Amino acid sequence: MSSELIVFLVLSLVAIATALGMLFSQNAVYSALFLVLNFVTVAVFYLLLGAPFIAMSQITVYAGAIMVLFLFVIMLLGAENLAPSKNLPWQKPLARLLSVILAVEAIYLLFSRARTDLAVTAPDASLNTMDSLRDMAMSLFNQYLLPFEVTSILLLVAMVGAIVLTRQEKGGK
Repeated sequence: MSSELIVFLVLSLVAIATALGMLFSQNAVYSALFLVLNFVTVAVFYLLLGAPFIAMSQITVYAGAIMVLFLFVIMLLGAENLAPSKNLPWQKPLARLLSVILAVEAIYLLFSRARTDLAVTAPDASLNTMDSLRDMAMSLFNQYLLPFEVTSILLLVAMVGAIVLTRQEKGGK
């Protein structure tokens, strides 16, 4: 075994453990700190792949800016002390329907976009032209449509969650 493989395996275990710790943590602050540690391990994965700029961007943008804001909002709102909310009767069936639709779309995209040529090619020398920007946009919305949509759904859920957390009950506070 090479040293890179050992580092990769150890980091994989750390990434899985921190993701599970984030999911199963009862305290919102601990969950956010597990997420920061997961972002750092992903940055080290980028370093192993030879992409130091993406690794530093990962740490700066996610672990630095977004998680600091997230922890600030958690501590400002006192989210760990919020009373449990009441579920509306239509929420669970709608969530199940939307998750089935997303799963069907994911399966369709995975099987329809399956490619046999998995060779990684070197980047083109003309990366700063408008054509490469068009190519990047076309690949984003064609080849990487599923991750793009999953990211947009996660951002939408985060936005709705922030609105729900900051909303005051009628007749309350």
